[in-house]
Amino acid sequence: MIDVQTARIAGTVRHSSVDGPGVRYVVFFQGCPHHCKACQNPETWDPAGGEEIILEDLAQEMRRTKFLDGITLSGGDPLRQPAAVICMADAAHEKGLPVWCYTGWTFEEVLAGKAGDLAVEALSHIDVLVDGPFIEALRSRDCIYRGSSNQRLIDVPGSLAAKKAVELKDI
Repeated sequence: MIDVQTARIAGTVRHSSVDGPGVRYVVFFQGCPHHCKACQNPETWDPAGGEEIILEDLAQEMRRTKFLDGITLSGGDPLRQPAAVICMADAAHEKGLPVWCYTGWTFEEVLAGKAGDLAVEALSHIDVLVDGPFIEALRSRDCIYRGSSNQRLIDVPGSLAAKKAVELKDI
C-alpha cells in the first residue's frame, strides 16, 4: 500500500468523451518534463503549478460521479506523481472502472526505470497506457485517443505478462 496524501493537479473533467472510450472521469496531473512542441496542455508543465489536493477527496468525487465508463489520468505527465496514480487507479478499480493513463515516456522507457522506480510499479495499476511524446510532425486525426501517430494504446496487463508492449487494436 502506497501512503500518499496529496497530489498536484491542473484540474478534472467529470464527464469526458474524448480521453478514452465511453464517458470518463479525467484527472489532469500537474508537471511534465517532456515539453512537447504544440502540446495541448502547456499550462500543466510547471510542477509547482495547479493546486495541491487531498487524494481521498479526489477519489470520493470520482466515486460519486455517475454514468462513468472509466477514468483517465492525463496531464502533464501523471507518471511524475506515480504514488498518486496508484491511489487513483486503485480507487477506480474498486468502483469497477478501467484506468487509462497518458505519458510522454514510451512503455519501454517506463519499464527501464526512466520515469522512476515507482512509475514502474504504477504500471501494474493501469489498464491502458497511451505512450510516447506528442510529435507535431506526426499529428494525425486518424489516431483515435492520440494526437500523433507515434503514440500507442498499450494493453498494460498483457504487456507486463508478455514482457513487451502489446498494442490494442480494437478500440
